[in-house]
Amino acid sequence: MLDAPLVADLLLGIEERGAVDSCKMILSGYLGSPEIAAVVADFVARTRARNPTLLYCCDPVLGIATAACSCKPTSRRWCGTGCARWLISSRPIISSSNGCADEGHDNRSGDRQAQALLARGPIDHRRHQRGTRRHPGRRDRDLAIERSRAWRVRTPKLPISPSGTGDLFAALLVAARVRGSNTPDALGHAASAIFAVLERTAARGTEEMRIVESAEMLVHPKRRFDAVAIRG
Repeated sequence: MLDAPLVADLLLGIEERGAVDSCKMILSGYLGSPEIAAVVADFVARTRARNPTLLYCCDPVLGIATAACSCKPTSRRWCGTGCARWLISSRPIISSSNGCADEGHDNRSGDRQAQALLARGPIDHRRHQRGTRRHPGRRDRDLAIERSRAWRVRTPKLPISPSGTGDLFAALLVAARVRGSNTPDALGHAASAIFAVLERTAARGTEEMRIVESAEMLVHPKRRFDAVAIRG
């Protein structure tokens, strides 16, 4: 993990090169410590002062349900309870996966977590729920939860559970939003594209996702799974 001062210097370099002036969305990934979260929050605040239309998506990247938390042991409790809350003042879109924020949680508890975060500020929540080998019969599902509305996408469960699906989900969601898609359309596209990648990965029998050879399907997935309203 990078030191917070180095992250701050890297972000300052992005600002000094004028990249944020024409940017539409900031996507942050693995944070890992309160110090880095503070640096990112400060960066988002500064860039929004220069570019008020800028959106921010926070993907905490806490880990996956079949593995240990990816955070340092000294930061694990903070990641589980405070990572997203630290950045609430940045009014983010939060894109989370079925990781260590609530190890062993079920879908209902994930929904409750989203509602608790929504109660703290003007944010949206996108939750990425991949089925795991621990639950082989589960259909994969993705949720988008806003203050008064919520949507769900379900896709068939494939016999693999590779690392990195949450990262890919966040990137696809952000890309769709930047192109002008609304929340349910962006959710449906992200879920459909991930399914296309995982379907090809399963056919190849590899552990690593076949992202490069699936590039066309990231933009135009063959199968479309539309978001269904579950509230609002």
